Amino acid sequence: MKRYEKPQDAEILCEVNDILKDRPTYGYKRITAMINRKRKKKGLDKLNKKRIYRIMDMNNLLLKKVSSRRDHESTGQIITLHSNTRWCSDTFEVQCFNGEKVYVAFSLDCHDREAMSFIARDRQLLAVDIQELMINTVDKRFNKDKAPRRIQWLSDRGAIYRALDTRRLGKRIRLYSCFTAPYSPESNGMAEPFVKTIKRDYVYVSDCFFDDYNKIAPHSGLNMMSPLEYRATIN
Repeated sequence: MKRYEKPQDAEILCEVNDILKDRPTYGYKRITAMINRKRKKKGLDKLNKKRIYRIMDMNNLLLKKVSSRRDHESTGQIITLHSNTRWCSDTFEVQCFNGEKVYVAFSLDCHDREAMSFIARDRQLLAVDIQELMINTVDKRFNKDKAPRRIQWLSDRGAIYRALDTRRLGKRIRLYSCFTAPYSPESNGMAEPFVKTIKRDYVYVSDCFFDDYNKIAPHSGLNMMSPLEYRATIN
């Protein structure tokens, strides 16, 4: 039996396809947020995500579901109630098409999820790189050389984060190092999804990167707003 269609479905399908050209990893919820963002600027009514789901389903545009099973116990709540309470940091590698690697470290706010700063090197990262990242992050958020109050700096237990000079610098600029439990990198539960998002949505499919993530990418935890859109509502 043929599924029903509404007027303007064809026009909406064109909008969906336009977004998927640049963002092929987006599901129907994020597509809905992107379309409604444009419609709001034009003074048009918002579209229901169920309608976007139906249109994408009828045209075989839905992402295939990937089942995953948690094989560890939760180690605590990472998200905080306010910005600038806890920041998290992690590292990842990007495999370039010519076989070379780029090594990246970044910082996220555990409330508004903004990627505040990052550093990238063509070599393995050192403690001095993390220290530069910490300084840049404080400067980006406060335009000062130290935070106005104590902020937790959450990371894994890698040597570059545990280095004495790194922890000493953190204290001077009011970033207090705290680490995930041994053998439990999932304790840094906001950094891991961020790395997956960057690699899935940006690194290997487009030229967009941190700037696009902050300004454009919708997050379900932020009521389908981008980090900077969300920060504008709380400042």
